[in-house]
Amino acid sequence: MSFISDTWNRIHIPFTNRLGGSSNVRQVVLGVVLGFSLLLTSTAVVQSYGQRRRKRDIAPSFEPRPIELRTDEIVDGVAGLIGNTPLVRIKSLSDALGVEVLGKAEFLNPGGSVKDRVALRMIEDAERQGLLHPYTGSRIFEGTVGSTGISIATIARARGYEVTIIMPDDVAEEKVKALLALGADIERVRPASIVDKKQFVNMARDRARQFGTEDELNSSPAEQRKHLLPTSSSSVVVTTTAAEALGVDQALLNNQEEEEFRTKPRGFFADQFENRSNHDAHFDGTGPEIWRQTSGRVDAFISGAGTGGTIAGIGRFLKTENEDILVVLSDPEGSGLYNKVKYGVMFDRKEAEGTKRRHQVDTVVEGIGINRLTHNLELALPIIDDAFRITDAEAVSMSRYLVHNDGLFLGSSSACNLVACVKLAKKMGWKDGQRIVTILCDHGSRHYSKFWNDEYLHRAGIPIDIKIVEDLLNAPSATE
Repeated sequence: MSFISDTWNRIHIPFTNRLGGSSNVRQVVLGVVLGFSLLLTSTAVVQSYGQRRRKRDIAPSFEPRPIELRTDEIVDGVAGLIGNTPLVRIKSLSDALGVEVLGKAEFLNPGGSVKDRVALRMIEDAERQGLLHPYTGSRIFEGTVGSTGISIATIARARGYEVTIIMPDDVAEEKVKALLALGADIERVRPASIVDKKQFVNMARDRARQFGTEDELNSSPAEQRKHLLPTSSSSVVVTTTAAEALGVDQALLNNQEEEEFRTKPRGFFADQFENRSNHDAHFDGTGPEIWRQTSGRVDAFISGAGTGGTIAGIGRFLKTENEDILVVLSDPEGSGLYNKVKYGVMFDRKEAEGTKRRHQVDTVVEGIGINRLTHNLELALPIIDDAFRITDAEAVSMSRYLVHNDGLFLGSSSACNLVACVKLAKKMGWKDGQRIVTILCDHGSRHYSKFWNDEYLHRAGIPIDIKIVEDLLNAPSATE
């Protein structure tokens, strides 16, 4: 109103005489002022509408993020705690690079790692197929370097199963102690090639085959076949303690016989390396979570590969939503996957896994890296766009850098993934807020005896130098 009053005072006197009175002047002035105000208002509305329309036109195409409404916040047991982990911005790396480095905090799962998702899916799929039944004295067998075994033992205890874990004798002691605390039976074997019958995965499969026979340690192949149940996967092994397993073509049982057969204890070899449930856990769960949490704004996804299920499941899901998203492998020293992605061959044919007698991947990093192609890895290869080889020194440096700058205490595979994030941003010349998502696989507390043991690292000749990561961050990008 001050604008109207000022205008009125300026033109009132000269116009009064010409228009024959103050009332006429007042009407003219008010008309001019109101017209001018309407013009300004309509201009602002048009500009605001244009800005909203332009933003709408350039926004990425994605399903609107749902607002989750809950009547309560109570979940049902351990299984209810798995998944829906936060996506955390790694502040130090994001600020230094000018991109958004986002980590899926899988170490917050109840079993402490990303493998909780896989263990739950493998067990639930087996139950849906009628291969396993809770609280029947059945036993789950798995060959693992630790994390999957801990996850299986966690879920198995909650569902009434016994567990036997076969693992190499050089894994971090923290994982062994966790398995013992969860009540798992453990057999530790020397690291060996997959062609060796005493390799930990092969031994887990054999233990499952022998389950239910009278002499579980010395049963003959014929005796084992009597107890094998048919499955939809050639890798998964299921046996029964019934006198003889029933094939799909055998006569139907009456109700009493069927119930008795169903409740007999069974042995189940989960086989995380070949089991499709591994991939499906991430395709149906982790991938959609990332897409929702980022509202569909992802430029790259980075992951290591041990079994291959994580990078295959998440990568394939993200590619179905946006084929331009880069899927990138983080591979430690001694693993052959980097060569497979970059050059198409794991090794020279004479050195390929299956003919070459060698120990497991030569690295302080546990959980990722492998020298053979699993079924889950084969699903991943067509969608992997690039790969980075990460040295032990780089992984150790990143772990110390994150504790110092972010208070994040992470395991070795998480550190590898974040080094790869830095290398990708530098290679692409990204610095305008692009989003790189990766997996924070497990917590550093599982690695006290090796990866987080300075004395062990010194003996292994691995430097502990935070400056390695600082130099990576300060290095010019490929486009500079």
